[in-house]
Amino acid sequence: MSATIDRDRLRALLEEELRDFRERHPRSREAHERARRSLVGGVPMPWMMRWAGGYPVIATEARGNRIVDLDGHEYVDLCLGDTGAMPGHGPAPVVEAVAAQLARGITTMLPTEDAAWAGEELGRRFGLPRWLFTLTATDANRAALRLARQLTGRGKVLVYSYCYHGSVDEAFAVRDPATGRTVPREGNVGPAVDVAETTVAIEFNDLPALEAALVTGEIACVLAEPAMTNMGIVLPDPGYHDALRALTREHGTLLLLDETHTFSAGPGGCTRLWELEPDLLTIGKAIGSGIPSGALGLSDAVHDRMFAQEGADYEDTGGVGGTLAGNALSLAAIRATLGEVLTEASFAHAIPLAERFADGVRQVAARHDLPWNVTQLGARAEYRFEPEPARNGTQAHDASDPELERYLHLHALNRGLLLTPFHNMALMAPSTTAADVDRHTELLDEAAATLVG
Repeated sequence: MSATIDRDRLRALLEEELRDFRERHPRSREAHERARRSLVGGVPMPWMMRWAGGYPVIATEARGNRIVDLDGHEYVDLCLGDTGAMPGHGPAPVVEAVAAQLARGITTMLPTEDAAWAGEELGRRFGLPRWLFTLTATDANRAALRLARQLTGRGKVLVYSYCYHGSVDEAFAVRDPATGRTVPREGNVGPAVDVAETTVAIEFNDLPALEAALVTGEIACVLAEPAMTNMGIVLPDPGYHDALRALTREHGTLLLLDETHTFSAGPGGCTRLWELEPDLLTIGKAIGSGIPSGALGLSDAVHDRMFAQEGADYEDTGGVGGTLAGNALSLAAIRATLGEVLTEASFAHAIPLAERFADGVRQVAARHDLPWNVTQLGARAEYRFEPEPARNGTQAHDASDPELERYLHLHALNRGLLLTPFHNMALMAPSTTAADVDRHTELLDEAAATLVG
């Protein structure tokens, strides 16, 4: 029989941790109060309000997988910028390359030699031969969806309920379990149109629903992560990707894979690891070590179709790209990151540490009879508060426990360890050590004991 968590006890423990947090972080609190007078929510972006202490610690330094805050506390960072700092904070080769490029110029509206190198390296890793560069994966996804609609003459995009593709409007859609209709995701702010006009949402791993949507002939593109991430890690069923690729080809629908988070699977993400064959591929966050950067990869067939069409203005008014996209600074960061930091060797170091992390979570759950599961994707692992891993985004969403999650995160933060604020995700950097992973296991075990003891 699984242990039951006393919710009154949980709330009391959370209050204790909140008091401890406020006592330990007076300078961060003072800085946050000042920021509230000029910044929305007292933070540079509203999602930073989600940190478990009620206000974020103020960072003063980040190196490798360590962060130091304004109150002088040092943290083991398993968040790593929600993958934006997958290479670690300020890796030396990137700092050197970026500093050198700063001295030579930041943005010139002209290409540098780094651009062709980056395109060749991304092609080698992911198998797509043609690339263009953006400032974020969101930008890359928006450009890819424009291309898909232009090339197919179709208006709709297929996504999976509770998917993550940055701030792409079409992705804030879910399938209503009661009616089967596509509806806006709860909390979506100011959509330009009813999301059902642009999007069809289905559940991940539901092949009949996928085929039913594609057979209509109205879907320009399937936008998918190879494995879902932002609502826990949801892995594809065996054979799902083979069926997805076959069905999209059969119905003339383009397949766009977003590897922004799933890059954790290895040097070529899930695309290389699982031998996937997308028509388009987007990636961001990690490839520039935190310097704003993103990329869109195209198959030869998509590239040729782009330039075979008359009237599509990719150079100016077509809505693809931006003035700072592909700038010299971003490309210098990408070249240094891919060439010297996120190498085969770094993944060979990080992936076993994620396995160690997952094993530690399983041991804690078993020791305290807690019905939790943990899923790993390369250098990334995440635990959820249900007995078995979810098979789709809705199941993962419905199993969320924000109060319990907040307690575990705050308990860890007060003892020098950072987890991603939105979920229980941990990411291993080239500088992460076994001792760092074991520290998480130790703290999780301590927190679990307080919940069920």
